[in-house]
Amino acid sequence: MVMARTTFTIDEELIELARRLEVNVSSAARNGVEAAVRAAMAQADRDAYRRYPEEIDEAWTSAEAWGAP
Repeated sequence: MVMARTTFTIDEELIELARRLEVNVSSAARNGVEAAVRAAMAQADRDAYRRYPEEIDEAWTSAEAWGAP
């Protein structure tokens, strides 16, 4: 995996607390971004399904029969 550098702004008190608690801020940021991306992708999937819900397709009945013995 290729990593990219980025910069972000964080509240000074929060960063100081993180340091005192020995929180790895880089790792926490990566995990947070990953979680946000997964949530956004799931929301995009739900939105797409609402726009284009599944419908019964009668063609599948004959297509399934092709594989029947």
